[in-house]
Amino acid sequence: MPYHFLDIALTPSVRAAQAEMGADQLWMGEQNRPSDVFTDDEIAFCETRDSFYLASVSETGWPYVQHRGGRAGFLKVVDPRTLAFADYRGNRQYFSVGNFAANDRACLFLMDYVRRGRLKIYAQVQLLKLDDEPALTELVADPAYIGQTERIYKLQLKAFDWNCSQHINPRYTAREVEKAVAPLQARLQQLEAENAALRAKLR
Repeated sequence: MPYHFLDIALTPSVRAAQAEMGADQLWMGEQNRPSDVFTDDEIAFCETRDSFYLASVSETGWPYVQHRGGRAGFLKVVDPRTLAFADYRGNRQYFSVGNFAANDRACLFLMDYVRRGRLKIYAQVQLLKLDDEPALTELVADPAYIGQTERIYKLQLKAFDWNCSQHINPRYTAREVEKAVAPLQARLQQLEAENAALRAKLR
């Protein structure tokens, strides 16, 4: 039986909470909506992210959320059911690595703050050494990125879902701001040059 997002997310306690709030009927028709294979929309969204949030669960039952970032496109779509990315050395706490060794279930949040988009992904994680799957290591490698690659994360998609844009505040990266103001800066330089030329004529 294929996995669908609500098959995983809707537990008895969640259904009870929905019923208490009068929202239990809102999601009944959604259960047959396919969400276990990425379409072109999800693939394009994943491949243009420069960061995402990765959640794991420890052996004590506590969740742990980690931010992962890199150059845009560092999260690779291997096929419509598989994601992968290079894991670079950080503060060397290895909370996520340890958690996934005990429980391979993960939840990813991919954000597009500019367009107010949010993609949620349930996946099972496989941690690979760099020489386990050389072709995959080559696919996710980014020689231009500073950072020491320690392992490869290979994620098998179980289900995804898109969130509504409500309550997502737009935010912009430095590069996006620079791109947006570039025409203004060019125009300002032009006007300053014209102003300087006019002043020179008046001397």
